[in-house]
Amino acid sequence: MKATPLDIKDIIVFEPNIFGDDRGFFFESFNQKFFEEVVGRPVQFVQDNHSRSVKGVLRGLHYQIQQSQGKLVRVTQGEVFDVAVDLRKSSTTFGKWVGVHLSAENKKQLWIPEGFAHGFVVLSESAEFLYKTTDYWTPEHERSLAWDDATVAINWPLAEPTALSAKDKKAVNFENAEVFA
Repeated sequence: MKATPLDIKDIIVFEPNIFGDDRGFFFESFNQKFFEEVVGRPVQFVQDNHSRSVKGVLRGLHYQIQQSQGKLVRVTQGEVFDVAVDLRKSSTTFGKWVGVHLSAENKKQLWIPEGFAHGFVVLSESAEFLYKTTDYWTPEHERSLAWDDATVAINWPLAEPTALSAKDKKAVNFENAEVFA
């Protein structure tokens, strides 16, 4: 497996070694020891989530202000553009974002540590999105950052999403967002 830090060094893309032939393919999708060596600390995942969305659906940008969640995300069907926004006020990359294309074809995974808002938009006809989290979902602590905030200025690969949840339609701008120390 190959691990590549992005422009925000705490965000890491994991690319598996894929072994394939005329029967199909095999790859190791997760290795705790390798993951912790790359991340540089012990990480315990406590919850796995699976979503399916159709083309143009934008989910996010979500985070939990308490019981913050680190996420290891991947796509098993279709393609998404996945984004993380640094909400750690003490970070040199506070307010910056990174984005990666994740697909069933490229089999990349993205590690987004605690302290980031996270979201994705579906680029294919549909997509199945899986992710592991380091803490449990707590709706009372969940927050949403506006996907189209002018300060963060994410370069989404679409003009406008076709569908947002009611929660995401009410998301706050960066200047009004609760952030991490």
